[in-house]
Amino acid sequence: MRILYYYWNEFNGEDCMDAMRRLGHEVEVLRLSLEGFELTPEIDDKFGALLTKKDYSGKRYYDLVYSFDYYPCISDACQKYNTPYVSWVFDCPHYTLDSHTITNPVNRVFVFDKERYRQMRDKGITTVRYSPLGVNEKRLSGLCDEFDAETDGMIIYLHDVCFLGNLYDNEFNFYDQVNCLPQGLKDYIDTVINDQEKIFGKDLFSDEKVITPKHVRKLREYIKFEDTGNYDLNYDSIILDMLRTKVTVNERRHILERMGEKYDSFLYTPPGAKPIKGVKNMGLADYQTKMPRVFRRSKINLNITLRPILSGVPLRVLDVLAAGGFLITTYQKEIEEYFENGKELVIAHTPDEMVELAGYYLEHEDERKEIAQSGQKKVFEEFAYTKLLPKILEE
Repeated sequence: MRILYYYWNEFNGEDCMDAMRRLGHEVEVLRLSLEGFELTPEIDDKFGALLTKKDYSGKRYYDLVYSFDYYPCISDACQKYNTPYVSWVFDCPHYTLDSHTITNPVNRVFVFDKERYRQMRDKGITTVRYSPLGVNEKRLSGLCDEFDAETDGMIIYLHDVCFLGNLYDNEFNFYDQVNCLPQGLKDYIDTVINDQEKIFGKDLFSDEKVITPKHVRKLREYIKFEDTGNYDLNYDSIILDMLRTKVTVNERRHILERMGEKYDSFLYTPPGAKPIKGVKNMGLADYQTKMPRVFRRSKINLNITLRPILSGVPLRVLDVLAAGGFLITTYQKEIEEYFENGKELVIAHTPDEMVELAGYYLEHEDERKEIAQSGQKKVFEEFAYTKLLPKILEE
């Protein structure tokens, strides 16, 4: 199969292309600046020249266009030139999925969250599919061998407890940028946010008895959005995702504060994050090399799922396990469906349990190692790109 791959320097692009080639596909990389999401004449000209190209037999040269995340202008170009467009979405929320272009018949769009997938199907969108996310098992297996060779097979730990991820205490924390809410409404929303922190795996914001339509209408009076007309956006859902992200801001900080009080704790996060007492900020770790080393060399890795991910397995879970790291994760429905708790990873249902589990497993190294090995084996067998891509590409 000949694949025209739109590469926007996403961190996992090289991994995916490598797997495609190992599966026997021809991959040609397209680098193109997409300013906005409209099919401009310049973008149309570029895609038109490529998608009308023929091979020696007169057949269309490219079998499909592929991208990580969904680009409406690529969909429109593929629709115009009758070429299948395969998009695999790893961001959540990902609001370009609300573009009017999502129903273009050429689309095959894969999302990793079953609940988000169900919501889109319930809206009558038939171009969306479900697939969990993947990893490059060949690259990571090789890196693990290199790491182990450096220390003659002995695991020399860098950290006791480690969290690698965004704290979102920056421009993405939209809720704290809203400073005009009536005090009574703000007090109630803040109470729900605090209550949500205490529960993993149950989304209070989806419960209309907790956040009623009246609450949302009131929030809409004070939180305004630009409406370009190019998207069929559900602004109520955007507001709920804003509140979910605020929960993530709070709980990541609070959990790490508690870890820092008890254990030797480290954080890898983008620059500008506010300091956390007792937690050493190590800055960024690049995806390809440093991040796997951190996961493999930490006694305990934490996954604190971004709350807008309603049910899916975050990529971070797969990244940690594929590097041979031991993982304690917040509960997610699909994590429990795919992985055996206590055998391939460890699932916490509350912040208190997460802190307690960290203490237990710091004292039980043999159990940690066995769980980490089993988790890596599961990910290599079921979540490798070479396992998932055949289904995605054959669509």
